[in-house]
Amino acid sequence: MLVRNVCLPDGRSGQDLLVQHGRIAAIAPNLSAPEGVEVIDGQGWLLSPPFVDAHFHMDATLSYGLPRVNESGTLLEGIALWGELKPQLTQDALVERALAYCDWAVAKGLLAIRSHVDVCDERLLAVEALLHVRERVKPYLDLQLVAFPQDGVLRAAGALANLKRALDMGVDVVGGIPHFERTAEQGAASVKLLCELAAERGLPVDMHCDESDDPLSRHVETLASETQRLGLQGRVTGSHLTSMHSMDNYYVSKLIPLMAEAQLRVVANPLINITLQGRHDSYPKRRGMTRVPELMAAGLTVGFGHDCVMDPWYSMGSADMLEVAAMGLHVAQMTSQSGMRACFDAVTRNSARILGLDGYGLEPGCHADFVLLQARDPVEALRLRAQRLLVVRRGQILSRMAPALASLTLPGEAPRTVDWLQQR
Repeated sequence: MLVRNVCLPDGRSGQDLLVQHGRIAAIAPNLSAPEGVEVIDGQGWLLSPPFVDAHFHMDATLSYGLPRVNESGTLLEGIALWGELKPQLTQDALVERALAYCDWAVAKGLLAIRSHVDVCDERLLAVEALLHVRERVKPYLDLQLVAFPQDGVLRAAGALANLKRALDMGVDVVGGIPHFERTAEQGAASVKLLCELAAERGLPVDMHCDESDDPLSRHVETLASETQRLGLQGRVTGSHLTSMHSMDNYYVSKLIPLMAEAQLRVVANPLINITLQGRHDSYPKRRGMTRVPELMAAGLTVGFGHDCVMDPWYSMGSADMLEVAAMGLHVAQMTSQSGMRACFDAVTRNSARILGLDGYGLEPGCHADFVLLQARDPVEALRLRAQRLLVVRRGQILSRMAPALASLTLPGEAPRTVDWLQQR
């Protein structure tokens, strides 16, 4: 395959991209097309590496309304609802919903997902289902699984044993939820325990951490400390970190350098963080998302996740990571050109780094995985939630969309096409 005349996220235009044997063979202007190679006209559109979701819950996706709707909109009612639903789950239904979501994801150019899977059900039905899904989708989507003790690894009976069983079955990452343990002391103990388990097994860590409006929920400090103590630098992710939104600025001025020393990865979930947090406020009302620009400025790798789609915690969503990034830039007020591009990076290369994806990117030798977007640059892609004209994996076209255009006919005027792109 040779894709002619595309723009790249770094600003280069008029580029051709040659694919051979499932990898990128060359990127340069005016490449020659080898005999028999399919040639595609990119028409000056933006060629991006695929989108990456660094934080999701695929075991719960598309279960909205089961067994009932979250009326309060709070995190805790969502957890309670999931607890009611778990005994009713079947493996077939879990697999069916997850595969449907993977179809949505591929059509939106989302080709890698890190999904947390609840291990607090003694049957481990969700674990078995998502391990099956991981194998089914392997030809077209990278699915990483995190062993997630939703009800607390110390708080829930049998949770630690279940978590270890899930890892033995092939789950990729050690998860946790320290702020949901019974006490702050038990939360800190759970961080220590789980990081030690990951170190013993040579596995990464991705912990729901301080997903709270409580400024005194400070388990990320323990996570950074344990990361350094155990030599896990670069292998540990703190997800959500919404308590940082409410923390004292002086304390944060100490905390962020500690996180940077530990080389923590960070995942914010803009759509869900602003929906679930601040529910106990009147006005002014906190929005809850962690301090993305400050963390990025300190050199930490910050990715964005979708977190939930049509489940007990969130009634919306369509696997569109451009929607996630657009919400992130609004909430974080990252409206400069560099800020908006950083939010695009948060759903592409930053999240790919968090997942440790091999061969990701738009350089010769990388896997030929990319998305052709109906936009000229990342900022325009965010503004328009750009159409995914082509989605390609290992050099094979997985999905096509027609360009987004409207034919406008107004009284007394000649018909014309509406084009939302900037005029250049």
